[in-house]
Amino acid sequence: MQEEYRTVARAGVHETEVNRSRFLCALAPAATEEEAQRFVAQVRKEHPTATHNCFAYVIGADASVQKASDDGEPGGTAGVPMLQMIMRREVRYAAAVVTRYYGGVKLGAGGLIRAYGGAVGEALDAVGTVTRRRYRLATVTVDHQRAGKLENDLRTTGRSVHDVRYAEAVSIGVGLPSADVEGFRAWLADVTAGSATFELGGEAYGDVRPG
Repeated sequence: MQEEYRTVARAGVHETEVNRSRFLCALAPAATEEEAQRFVAQVRKEHPTATHNCFAYVIGADASVQKASDDGEPGGTAGVPMLQMIMRREVRYAAAVVTRYYGGVKLGAGGLIRAYGGAVGEALDAVGTVTRRRYRLATVTVDHQRAGKLENDLRTTGRSVHDVRYAEAVSIGVGLPSADVEGFRAWLADVTAGSATFELGGEAYGDVRPG
């Protein structure tokens, strides 16, 4: 399993113009292929009079699912260069739809490849990306007296705190890089004088930094 991957920071649209043709690239994060397909359908619904609505998406941290469509443009001139741009930028779990409104000037195969690939590249620059890293999920349980300080210590040391629950004791959900698990266990015992319990859970991906 990949330790980290990059994806689009948010949904967004960026417009470019090439020889009077308008190219609108809509980008969105997509956790599953179904989500990517819904996004494509949504954009097509928003632009029913467009000349073409071409798409590409990549699902999986290891890019296990890759799909592209030229939507009527000459074969290999739209969807594939879009997909290649997503892959070149190492972006995953993302969908792109480039909507073209024809401006009356033919671009030729080379021009189309540059226009569709370029539209995705410019949109990625405009929308931005984030890097997500694989974490082990863990639950720390501590008494009320120590909980406030512990939560503060976790945040100030840069740990990912994702859930805090108050009951008879306080449970704090933490995301840890796999390599940090044993070090964290020792750190926790030290700062709580051995009074906190620590339970490892499954794995998930969490945001690390802008890409």
